Amino acid sequence: MQNLSVAKLNVSKGRVLIGDVNTRTKPHVYDNVNITVHNFSFISQFPFTVTADLPGGGNLKLDGNAGPINPNDAAQTPLNAKLNVKRLDLAASGFVDPSSGISGLADFDGTLNSDGHVLKSNGTMKADKLKLSAKGSPAGRPVQVQYATAYNLQSESGTLSRADVAIGKALAQITGNYETKGDATLVNMKLNAQNMPVDDLEAMLPALGVVLPSGSSLKGGTLSTALAVSGPVAKPLITGPIKLVQTKLAGFNLGSKLSAVSALSGAQTGSDTSIQNFSTDAHVAPDGVRTENVNLMIPALGTLTGTGTISPSGALNYHMTANLAGTAVTGLSQIAGLGGKGGSIPFFIQGTTSDPKFVPDVQGILNSRLKSGLQGNNPNPGSAVDAITGLFGKKKKPNR
Repeated sequence: MQNLSVAKLNVSKGRVLIGDVNTRTKPHVYDNVNITVHNFSFISQFPFTVTADLPGGGNLKLDGNAGPINPNDAAQTPLNAKLNVKRLDLAASGFVDPSSGISGLADFDGTLNSDGHVLKSNGTMKADKLKLSAKGSPAGRPVQVQYATAYNLQSESGTLSRADVAIGKALAQITGNYETKGDATLVNMKLNAQNMPVDDLEAMLPALGVVLPSGSSLKGGTLSTALAVSGPVAKPLITGPIKLVQTKLAGFNLGSKLSAVSALSGAQTGSDTSIQNFSTDAHVAPDGVRTENVNLMIPALGTLTGTGTISPSGALNYHMTANLAGTAVTGLSQIAGLGGKGGSIPFFIQGTTSDPKFVPDVQGILNSRLKSGLQGNNPNPGSAVDAITGLFGKKKKPNR
């Protein structure tokens, strides 16, 4: 075949099917495939152009030079080309694991350069209606990614040296390594983002499967995080700190919700809950979300601390403590006789992310009040019982 040469080769209106012969899943069809090659030879470089219609709509164009053909593995043939993709349907493309829940429409403009051993690529991708979670919903605004990567064709592993993800004025930077293992792609990445405007990020929360209380939204402030992302792309493990500063949960009256805990019924946060600071260490896995070292500072109430989990279905299981300050302490002291200088009330957050329920930690409150009553200036068990019954809005019956 070394002596074979073709002056011009055309394939018009072809069809390419991409699928797994070992499964019964329907293959993905690329229609209207057109290929033009000039001066083709197995032993020299030749120019080519490929165009095709994409599954779910959209189209692509690959234009460049390839060759000489690697006789042992055609994938290791040197290549220099420009790739332009319009309206790629990520879910219908056949290149995304369906179980990942990833979907959206993407435009891509970049380059591919291979020496037969390492394939380098860089470019810009813009995604609309992006969804990154099986339980998520499409994002409310587009996402742009500028990236550079190098992939070793023999080891089937690569390095992502740059991925700048922009959502409006919010910018996150991703770097790390990835490799192919069978049908799965494994990643070991770092995501760093500092002082991202919450107003730009808020539209992206549904795409990540983040559900806020019904009727509420985040307004103002900034978010910072430094996350480690590892494991299969479809089901990654994500860990790291998250911090919110000077934001508010609009449309959510935390004071009203806390009224279910009698000792906190005097808290007034208004129809919008202002958040001075929120920080936590997050652990996101396929079996749910665990957040530790939760520290939520609300000027109208005080500081809420604790830990808890969110199940894949959105069920909440949090054990929190309200460390009261200001007017919240005054109201509490009138109910439970805490002295007006400060107080800590344990409680649970249950229900779901869309409809959280605040429940008193009865045992925790009893233990706290008994300890306080017995170790105070007047260690009288009777006064401790009075404080406890007052905490739940009841009065101790007089002895007869």
